[in-house]
Amino acid sequence: MTAAEATAPLRAGADAPRAVAAVARGGWWGMAGSAANAVFSFLLVGLVTRAVGADGSGVIFTGVALFTILSNTCKLGADAGLIRFVPRDLALHDGRSVPALLRMAVLPAAAVSTVAAAPLLLSPTAAHLLLPQLPPADAVSLVRLFGVFLPVATVGMVLLGATRGYGTVVPFVGVEQIGKPVLRLLIALPVAFLLPSLTALASAWLLPTLAGSVAAWSALRRCRAGRGPTPAPRHESVSWRTFWGFAAPRAVSSVFDISAAWVGVILLSALGTASEAGVYTAIGRVVTAGTLLQLAVRLAVAPEISRLLALGEDTEAHALHRVSTCWIVLFSWPLFVLVAAFPETFLSAFGPEFVRGAPALVVLCAASMVNVAVGNAQTVLLMAGRSSWHLAVTAAAFTVQLTVGVLAVPAWGVFGAAVSWAAAIVVENLAAALLIRLRLGFTTVDRGYVTALGLALTVSVVLGAARTREGDTPSGLAVAMVLGMCVFAISLWRYRTSLRVSDLVGVLRRRAA
Repeated sequence: MTAAEATAPLRAGADAPRAVAAVARGGWWGMAGSAANAVFSFLLVGLVTRAVGADGSGVIFTGVALFTILSNTCKLGADAGLIRFVPRDLALHDGRSVPALLRMAVLPAAAVSTVAAAPLLLSPTAAHLLLPQLPPADAVSLVRLFGVFLPVATVGMVLLGATRGYGTVVPFVGVEQIGKPVLRLLIALPVAFLLPSLTALASAWLLPTLAGSVAAWSALRRCRAGRGPTPAPRHESVSWRTFWGFAAPRAVSSVFDISAAWVGVILLSALGTASEAGVYTAIGRVVTAGTLLQLAVRLAVAPEISRLLALGEDTEAHALHRVSTCWIVLFSWPLFVLVAAFPETFLSAFGPEFVRGAPALVVLCAASMVNVAVGNAQTVLLMAGRSSWHLAVTAAAFTVQLTVGVLAVPAWGVFGAAVSWAAAIVVENLAAALLIRLRLGFTTVDRGYVTALGLALTVSVVLGAARTREGDTPSGLAVAMVLGMCVFAISLWRYRTSLRVSDLVGVLRRRAA
């Protein structure tokens, strides 16, 4: 055992309150970023659908779906590897092996993304198969445009994973959740009014990826400079085999994760119509907006759980998961109930032709409530080093989604795609929750969780009553929001003691003592 490892528990005790502070700061940044991402992405989808209609938006977002799936595939799970191993190396070895970790992560991702971009740039087959509704020349031009930006976007996401390993979510939030969505909207606004073509709008979506990658590189340099000079490593704390033994399963599971959100668009484009793909994209934006708090908490909690587990602070890691899940349920459940109660009102913001997706939106809201009910169970699996378990869970869920989708999309269209995604959400989250409970000992339900669930259900009943009385109308939505917020605020004040994070603070303080 090295001297650093021997003193790790002492440092963990002395730095224990840092866990609360780091998660609190990261949670607020993540919340702000997730909110901004949801708002500006929603506005962008609305702008594109208004500019080119459901058919045109379906074509553009089919390209976005392909690009998103490929870029997340080509990063090979390296970003998750950095999120897991960088904080461990900083805690145990003062960051001596961070340069080697960066080389392990960035070089393979850059090489694979370059190879993956070649078929998009050189072969027209993919374009013809993916966008059969477009003239061949237009389809090839659009797909090639996405291929040009693929390597840059992939490397940028890996670099952002490294910044999160340094315990800060600010670069990730600034680039992925605020910078890119805002730039996309700002570029798309004049394009939509002056030159509303498919290629121009796709370029508006892609151009910010270049700026984002440059910003990620700059942020990583600042993170490393902030630590001061790094001592030369006596040996690498993590070998290539260890790093990729963790990252490789995550590489495959990340494909399943990101495909779950976008495969419905591709299935509808190939087996249905571009119009249905556009409607489904709008539904996906609304559902994703509802998970903003969960994503915010995940950004802050992931590296902190990895650090606590590395230092043997299992009790604190368990408490952190319970408290974070409690607050995710408290705030997210009423939001999904609100959307499910007024689906036509929300979808009408994209245009009257999108209202037909209301039943699909209700199904996905119900599945998303299962998702938030188990908290960030999948994050716990990854930060505990069980990337192979995570792979098995996501593979099973994706198999369910693809099977149901192929059978249901031709018959039910948008509703069939929603049912397939909902089935995958339920399977994936329940399986992950069972694994962390039975194999890792992470419990979710405690007094605070029950209180949060009860308050969320109370607010949900109020929202449902407003929907029954006023109907699915903008005025009904306004009444429901006012009543729901009043009941929520009163209940939150009444049960503030049960919902405090004092149990977590107490655990950390006892450890510090």
